[in-house]
Amino acid sequence: MVKRSRIVAFFLIIVLAAGLMGGTTNKILGDIKLGLDLQGGFEVLYKVEPLEKGKGTIDESALKSTAQALDKRINVLGVSEPVIQIEGKDRIRVQLAGITDQNEAREMLSTEANLTFRDIQDKKLLDGSDLVQGGASQEFDQYGKPSVSLKLKDANKFKEVTQSVLGSPLVIWLDFEEGDSYSAEATKEEPKFLSAPMVSEVINSDTVSITGNFTVDEATRLAELLNAGALPVKLTEEYSTSVGAQFGDQALKDTVYAGIIGVGLVFLFMLLYYRLPGLVAVITLSIYVYLNLLVLDLMNGVLTLPGIAALILGVGMAVDANIITYERIKDELRVGKSLRAAFQAGNKNSIGTILDANLTTIIASIVLFVYGTSSVKGFATLLIVSILVSFITAVYGSRLLLGLLVKSKLFDKKITWFGVNRKDVKHISENYDTLTLPTKFDRLDFVKYKNVFFAISGILIAAGIVIMFIFKLNLGIDFASGSRIEVMADKALTTAEIEDQLDKLDVKADDIIISGEKQEIAAIRIKGDLSQEKINTIKSEFKNTYGHDPSVSSVSPTVGKELAKNAFYAIIFASIGIIIYVAIRFELYMGLAAVLALLHDAFFIIVIFSLTRLEVDITFIAAVLTIVGYSINDTIVTFDRIRENLAKKKRIKTPQEIKDIINTSIRQTLARSINTVVTVVICVVALLIFGSSAITNFSLALLIGLIGGAYSSIFIASQLWYVWKKKELKRKGVLVTYKEKRPISDEPQV
Repeated sequence: MVKRSRIVAFFLIIVLAAGLMGGTTNKILGDIKLGLDLQGGFEVLYKVEPLEKGKGTIDESALKSTAQALDKRINVLGVSEPVIQIEGKDRIRVQLAGITDQNEAREMLSTEANLTFRDIQDKKLLDGSDLVQGGASQEFDQYGKPSVSLKLKDANKFKEVTQSVLGSPLVIWLDFEEGDSYSAEATKEEPKFLSAPMVSEVINSDTVSITGNFTVDEATRLAELLNAGALPVKLTEEYSTSVGAQFGDQALKDTVYAGIIGVGLVFLFMLLYYRLPGLVAVITLSIYVYLNLLVLDLMNGVLTLPGIAALILGVGMAVDANIITYERIKDELRVGKSLRAAFQAGNKNSIGTILDANLTTIIASIVLFVYGTSSVKGFATLLIVSILVSFITAVYGSRLLLGLLVKSKLFDKKITWFGVNRKDVKHISENYDTLTLPTKFDRLDFVKYKNVFFAISGILIAAGIVIMFIFKLNLGIDFASGSRIEVMADKALTTAEIEDQLDKLDVKADDIIISGEKQEIAAIRIKGDLSQEKINTIKSEFKNTYGHDPSVSSVSPTVGKELAKNAFYAIIFASIGIIIYVAIRFELYMGLAAVLALLHDAFFIIVIFSLTRLEVDITFIAAVLTIVGYSINDTIVTFDRIRENLAKKKRIKTPQEIKDIINTSIRQTLARSINTVVTVVICVVALLIFGSSAITNFSLALLIGLIGGAYSSIFIASQLWYVWKKKELKRKGVLVTYKEKRPISDEPQV
């Protein structure tokens, strides 16, 4: 008898979920903060040093006071929700998204604002400590010219100063540096000092007026800068990136469009292949996307371009848990079990595999967060959130909804709705179980040709080493240091045109790449450090020529070396973490085989980038680590099935038994391995074709890694384990197998 209440409950949950999502999604999207790569702005990493070499130290107190001074200056700029972070012992990172005049902001942030009054011999007479805090204001002098009025703490002190320089100029400096002098600057058309009024009488007043060749805006900015306070330290740019608003807007549109296409194709695949469970997956995946955005909003997180990529990639990974469960249910149906029994057994047998697969990816994501830069941290954060949310929706959400349909008894005789062909179903009396069930791949012998697979990989690795030796890596500025400028234009660009403009600015480009369709983009790479003044000049020149703010990134040699070192550590620690986890959950040989397969995949990503001369930047490392975390999923599923098949035997006495177990396990999990790779590849290809050009290399690295990961999981990892187990069997004479231990599934009560 059909239990209609379950069907009603199913649709009621969907209606409630749809109503909640439809009523709140717009508000959530409106509240989520966009990173500077999506709305324009800039990020800069400052090294904090004493004002004078050898004088003073940079401690926690100095860093905090500097951060506070920077925060005051940002308030003057009117930037909403700036990000100021102290990093390490001597660095401060500042992120300002959505700022309109980036040049003005950078200048205001980095200017020390140490105001000094000196005589013509450059002796300091007064400094910023003599000013009343907040006492600067923009005014007009007796001739109607813009000036800056200053309030002094002690009128008598100023009287003594004017008396000491009576009959000569009182020179007012902003950020006087060692080597500066009045005598040298006075002869210049634009001297470094602010002004040098002649003192013809002793002044007994607590107000000073700075007059100069100011515009109203310049005088106002100087007053605001002085009110914000002088920096107690010297700031040196170690790393910076600025993104024009047009670049951010275009990147957002392109990547969201790619996401819609990728997710839509995954939904279609699930519906066509898994039928009714596929419909449930589409519903839970929609909830998954909503919950990710909700969590990001509640965390007050910042959505970046790599973050959107993580969300889209996460959809493909979330499907993995559904596919593992649905394939298990299909296997249970094929051995002749009832729909309800198949549903319960499939859920119980899949939970351990899903948990293992997700935890290994989280290990890589955590390492990525620890060693990544700010944008990569955003990617890692959203990837971790995606994995946790997918576990809730794909495991418990899918079970709840599919459980309602199964327990309604409406589909008891409709197993084709679950993607199972009736002719493949065995009768319960035949005593088949899921481990002895025939598969369409039974003729394939994956272990027999292990030496062929090893030889293919060995030849490719040797060729890869030669390629790396000849071509090396085309390191981006993240690792090689220097500057990268991206110019957007609404017309066709040529390399010669860009070179001519740079020549006028006395700048030599090391590499210029033209790309784009609707709008052309020129990516210019320049080795060596560019001064802030030079960067501002370049930005102004290209904006005046093409009408769009260019994007500029600069990395110092120190930070470049540090990023390279961190990237190396990240891959090593992620590999060690995965070995330890797999060794604990399975066995050491499986952990070693899994990681060697991962390093095999990562190596070929690097080789292809070397051969094609594609730029290797920090997002490339993010892609490699994502593959390290994700491609192990296939290996984990195969090893999980090997462990399950081993549990059937108490003792193994011959290598043929090990070979049979491996072949059987790969055959039983091959359909699932292919399907999960296909769904993630769909998302990555959509990102590659339709997404922003800023993450093209990232997407390509993911695609190479996914294909390589599927190959190594099927043809390398298990075969390596076979070689080691065969040697162990020869040494011991017999292998005692272990009983499989699985976490107990918390079946949702419906």
